[in-house]
Amino acid sequence: MTNGKPVSIIMIEDDEGHARLIEKNIRRAGVSNEIIPFANGTDALDYLFGPDGSGAVSAGRQLLILLDLNLPDMGGVDILEKVKANTHTRRSPVVVLTTTDDSREIQRCYDLGANVYITKPVDYDGFANAIRQLGLFFSVIQVPETP
Repeated sequence: MTNGKPVSIIMIEDDEGHARLIEKNIRRAGVSNEIIPFANGTDALDYLFGPDGSGAVSAGRQLLILLDLNLPDMGGVDILEKVKANTHTRRSPVVVLTTTDDSREIQRCYDLGANVYITKPVDYDGFANAIRQLGLFFSVIQVPETP
């Protein structure tokens, strides 16, 4: 259950074109939540885990993480591992966005706790459905029902 705070969407994506497209798709899906973009893993982890690295800074945050696997400074899988290993961030849903459809990599992401895996280029309907499928969203994000 949420604590009434709206969910912030953390978008970790180094390709500006992809980032804009993803944001556009989120808005088209009827989601108006704040999107906080990061172009690399280092800045995103600093935000998620705070200056002391403990993650306590995220304890009261409602976060959804959109994670690109191919980042300039570190692998998205490493970020996923760190997020899911931290007591303060492990319950945050992670949507992995990547250009690879390698089944081993997909399985590894699910094993590490990813909630949804979406290959780019992102198909709008698939993306909207993935957002709807995340149960936590229903209490937080007002997504219009499809007729």
